[in-house]
Amino acid sequence: MARVMKNNLFIVSKDGWKYIAYALLISFAFALLDLEIFALLSFLLALYFAYSFRNPERELGFLDEKAVVSPVDGVVIAIDELKEKEYAYKIIIESNFLNVGVLRIPLTSKINKISIKRGSRTSKYSKLFRDLNEKAELEFMDIQGNKIKVVHTLQQSIAPIKITINKDVSVFKGNRYGTALNTLTEIYLPKNFRLNVNVHNEIEASHSLIGYLS
Repeated sequence: MARVMKNNLFIVSKDGWKYIAYALLISFAFALLDLEIFALLSFLLALYFAYSFRNPERELGFLDEKAVVSPVDGVVIAIDELKEKEYAYKIIIESNFLNVGVLRIPLTSKINKISIKRGSRTSKYSKLFRDLNEKAELEFMDIQGNKIKVVHTLQQSIAPIKITINKDVSVFKGNRYGTALNTLTEIYLPKNFRLNVNVHNEIEASHSLIGYLS
């Protein structure tokens, strides 16, 4: 069975615990020094971290094995047709700090590839964004041999991308596989895919249908 996030029942993802702890520790230190304003700001920062790393339980609404669900929360900002041999469509989803940062498996499959490149966290408007920013690339392949590629690229973020699954394991649609805050996510889809989303659609990981493999 795939190794997925071990904090499925926790309200806050374990990836956010250290940020919350640091903020609370700083708040406590400021309180000891009678710096009430800074103590309050640090406490509010801890609450913000708890909100950013929230980890809600979600029921999978699309059980059809050919249904592909969104791996992230966010807004669809582009749908491009590609002239590649392997992929025909690319969907770009933008997630911000208000979205849940937990990543979820888009379809029941095997992990063909995981690649993580550590890097900078510049704005998406920077000319260096695609070349230098931190990113994670995963390729999923179902039992029929259909492949879907997902690429998460960090924007200006408070935390690195965390991927908690391994290559060459079987994973189940809707399961968690990591966290990423404030990202652009590109989903590459094959020619035998029927899209079910449009630009400007707000979507949720696991809850929103991207489309169907034929």
